[in-house]
Amino acid sequence: MIEVTPMKAAKTHAEASRERKDVVSGAVMPEAALVRFVSGPDGEVVPDLARKLPGRGVWVAADRASVAAAAKKNLFARSAKAPLKAAPDLADEVERLLRARVLSGLGLARRAGELVMGFEKVAKTVGAGRAAWLIEAIDGAGDGRGKLLRLARHATPPPGVLGLFNAQELGLALGGENVIHTAFLAGRAAGRWAEDVRRLEGFSPLLPEDWREEPVGAKREP
Repeated sequence: MIEVTPMKAAKTHAEASRERKDVVSGAVMPEAALVRFVSGPDGEVVPDLARKLPGRGVWVAADRASVAAAAKKNLFARSAKAPLKAAPDLADEVERLLRARVLSGLGLARRAGELVMGFEKVAKTVGAGRAAWLIEAIDGAGDGRGKLLRLARHATPPPGVLGLFNAQELGLALGGENVIHTAFLAGRAAGRWAEDVRRLEGFSPLLPEDWREEPVGAKREP
């Protein structure tokens, strides 16, 4: 008897258009896992995180090592076939822009009613399994954070955890004086926001090492 292996379905045009080649590794990846760069007015390499700037794009895997390698090996100029100049601190610039983009995304989610703030409300949301992400201020008190992290570990499914920003940064983004505890409700908005969080993870850990005493659940898909 001959075993027939099912043919893999061909990608649609839309699916194929959302994949690009990383100039460092040569691997084809989803756009969400890459950072697009274009040429600026003076030939400098400019990160295009929203993937909307005009010009030929150069795509690099969204991690610090890949961006640094692309700059060091002059891969931007080779790929664009133009004399592009990459700043030595390009990876730091990408991290800074991604941090700003993640905070901006939280502000948009707040206005759309996709966030819950305050210890009691966040604890209820996380415990009920309705949170895609738990966002904790890095300078918040350890006792409240510890209780929420324990809830997150036992939630079904467990939310992702983000601990990169201080209370003032979160407050400025969310329209409050100081924000310590926030939950991003599960749904499409959380999925879109998480794309930037995952890219940022390639440049900076998402939470301090001492928060990792016990494994927190993997990031939740909406």
